[in-house]
Amino acid sequence: MNCKEYSGQLNAKGLKFGIVVSRFNDLFTGQLLKGALDCLARHGANEKDIEVVWVPGAYEQPIALKKLAQAGKHNSLIALGAVIQGATSHAGLINAQVARALTQISLDSGIPVVDGIVAAENLDQAIERCGSKSGNRGWNAAQTAIEMASLFQQLP
Repeated sequence: MNCKEYSGQLNAKGLKFGIVVSRFNDLFTGQLLKGALDCLARHGANEKDIEVVWVPGAYEQPIALKKLAQAGKHNSLIALGAVIQGATSHAGLINAQVARALTQISLDSGIPVVDGIVAAENLDQAIERCGSKSGNRGWNAAQTAIEMASLFQQLP
């Protein structure tokens, strides 16, 4: 078969990114941001093409991301945060609501919104996923954002 195939590239040169980071659990979110910025830079993004927006917590991220999406200046948006389960079900509620909202923003705007929020059951899991032995979810989110932005440039 001779079908047309589309595939995103890991080249961030000329692409614009918006990153929304929660200050809550900033010990972790700071590491996620470092990972994301490192990934973007290593893949050719220009520092002037990256905007970082800080919000109080994960629950506030969707409204900031929606505002960025409405501005239409970015090829891809990234949410970075760390929600750690406590004694109540609060973390699970936040994670579910935020994930749903990020998907909806992406669908409504046509701009890829990448969920780089760490949902951890405990501090050890958060440490592992924010730059320790399990890698850095911020790096992975940025890599996904690059690939999706590249893919969207190709799609009709």
